[in-house]
Amino acid sequence: MMTGPGLLYGEYLRLDKILSAQRLLSAEYSNEVHDEHLFIVTHQAYELWFKQIIFELDSVRALFSSENSATCNGSSNDHSAKRDNGVSHVLNESKTLEILKRLNRIVLILKLLVDQVTILETMTPLDFMAFRDYLCPASGFQSLQFRLLENKLGVKQEHRVKYNQSYMRVFGRDPAAIEAIKRSEEEYSLSGLVQRWLSRTPGLETDDFDFWGKYKRSVETMLAEQEQAAHKAPTEPEVREHLLANVSSRRAVFETIMSESLHNALVSRGERRFSHGALQGAIMITLYRDEPRFSQPHQILMALMDIDSLITKWRYNHVIMVQRMIGSQQLGTGGSSGYQYLKSTLSDRYKVFLDLFNLSTFLIPRHMIPSLTKQMKTKLSIASNGWSADDSQDNPANSPGSS
Repeated sequence: MMTGPGLLYGEYLRLDKILSAQRLLSAEYSNEVHDEHLFIVTHQAYELWFKQIIFELDSVRALFSSENSATCNGSSNDHSAKRDNGVSHVLNESKTLEILKRLNRIVLILKLLVDQVTILETMTPLDFMAFRDYLCPASGFQSLQFRLLENKLGVKQEHRVKYNQSYMRVFGRDPAAIEAIKRSEEEYSLSGLVQRWLSRTPGLETDDFDFWGKYKRSVETMLAEQEQAAHKAPTEPEVREHLLANVSSRRAVFETIMSESLHNALVSRGERRFSHGALQGAIMITLYRDEPRFSQPHQILMALMDIDSLITKWRYNHVIMVQRMIGSQQLGTGGSSGYQYLKSTLSDRYKVFLDLFNLSTFLIPRHMIPSLTKQMKTKLSIASNGWSADDSQDNPANSPGSS
């Protein structure tokens, strides 16, 4: 049984380093505070889980930009195999289950981190006050791993609140940290890779199924029927005007996705994140999620929203805990406005997959969803080897049964 390296449990886990890493500053100043130990262990646990999340994120990003997937359609010379900066234009669909599994693992870790806040809340404000002054100028804002995690997901510098943009003054003494942050901002984020993937959703091409053209016509029919029903409504004129105004408002909202220029204007203002093509793909996957080939992609979209939602919940729990511990007026130990700064991070500006949350705005009734052609039904019933830009072209080499 001793065929391995012969390490004992503690040696394998390096417990000598981990369990001796709890340095109580209050004890060093001859005023040991019991709850400082909990504070340190909890935050060290956070950092370990951040490390695991980053490990999973990097692996998912690698799967989305897998080099060997470029030949999965059987020809390395196919134009769908072209790359930008080493990122393939085609995702090997056999990898989607692994992507989904790792995203769900991140979801479960984040749920744990959300619940972990309640353990810190067993510490009273007076307990925290007893050692808080020893922490200055340390602050959670200085967590390099959380910054990298956000960047790798796709949080952009321009979407951060002003104080949160100034990482140079926080990590300026650590060139390695600055380099890691810059590299994480320059690399393809998960959001960017997901958008590239969604924009190649089979069926979007105008010379094939032309989902977007059919969807536009269905939306116009739906709005026309609603407008007609409002005119015929046997009710008071004020109510009828309200119904007509509601239809007009919905038409204006739909116009923002029908018109690429209007959509891009919203992106430039930070009100949307996805490219126009990626949003089209997300809508198509959502409407046809019952089709076998779209089942796992739809679950991936759900997992991405779960990640965004849980990070927001974690931020919220943190904000409430800070308000409970130090109130809403004290400055943070790192120099921020404390509660007020943390509260500002709860806005939609930090949601990476904001557009997925808003997809329900653009859903249409089931009976109005464009019917699949026989060819499209076949493509969505049997997963092919790759999800590429020319996947839905009428090309025998790219048929679901080809190798």
